[in-house]
Amino acid sequence: MNLSRRTLIAAGAGALAMPAIRPAMAQAPLRFCLDWALQGNHGMFSLADDRGVFRQNGINLRMDRGFGSGDTTVKIASGAYEIGYTDVSTMVKFNAENPDKRIVSIYQVLDRTAAALITLKKTGITTPKGVAGKRLGAPEGEGSRMLFPAFANVAGIDAASVKWTSMAPNLRDTMLAQGQVDAVTGFLFTTYFNLVGLGTKEDDIVAWPYAENGLDIYGSAVVARADWVEKNPQVAAAFVKSSIAGLKLLLAEPDAAMASLKKRESLFDEALEKRRWFMTRDRSILTPNVKAGGTGVLDQARGELLIKVNADAYGVSNPPKFADLFTDRFLPPQAERMLG
Repeated sequence: MNLSRRTLIAAGAGALAMPAIRPAMAQAPLRFCLDWALQGNHGMFSLADDRGVFRQNGINLRMDRGFGSGDTTVKIASGAYEIGYTDVSTMVKFNAENPDKRIVSIYQVLDRTAAALITLKKTGITTPKGVAGKRLGAPEGEGSRMLFPAFANVAGIDAASVKWTSMAPNLRDTMLAQGQVDAVTGFLFTTYFNLVGLGTKEDDIVAWPYAENGLDIYGSAVVARADWVEKNPQVAAAFVKSSIAGLKLLLAEPDAAMASLKKRESLFDEALEKRRWFMTRDRSILTPNVKAGGTGVLDQARGELLIKVNADAYGVSNPPKFADLFTDRFLPPQAERMLG
């Protein structure tokens, strides 16, 4: 069900009206935490900040790098940051266990998860089913690993036969490149370009994104605590509006966006990160859903699938309802969300 036609009924029609954005809002710093170290797709926030978009909408932005989506989710819940950018899958288990600190997606940036199964040609694995009986690596508790049983189910993989190897996140891709594991699970645009950075030839990388192979669920989103957005609806709406404007800038001026990130991190590789951005754009942002309904468009069936597979993966017996995890309340009209 496309929520541009039918918004969250459970929330009530009146609650879903778009709050007015007042340019004269107080310029108190708004603390914003990313999901990881600076990557190309984060240029939508940095370039919008550099161009004064957030300030024009009443926000004095303080943007910090993250240390994983799970960590960002906890930081938002604790109040250390008002708004975050995180994989929405991390919120299913968290919200079930912490209903008083419930987090909600206020702008779904990645229409498709970047989670993927990734290997190298030298392993001889040519289909997802080929990982049966092989050594599969990922950090313990990492999101794409936790979702693997659901992906295995739709892809016809014998998940019980896989031999898992756990490692620190920064060692996963090195271990694949060195042949210590046969395949890994992780974010496609992270692992792919990490392998390139390690000297792996691109023709040797083989990947099966979950969303393109039967498990079509959402990825990362702009999120905030539910009680915070109820107290600060204008700020939430202004942040979403600014982020969408930033995404349009990133699409139109990728070189300028990479330069804006380089200003914030001297070791930032502009050429590599622009390519990472292009992959993110093509695989997770400019999807058929977004092209038809605009960025941030929500579909209840896809959201409920995400909740179900995460609840199954983490053994959650009381998963949150769709309307408790997603809202389109703060999105501008569809015409302003079309990306061309």
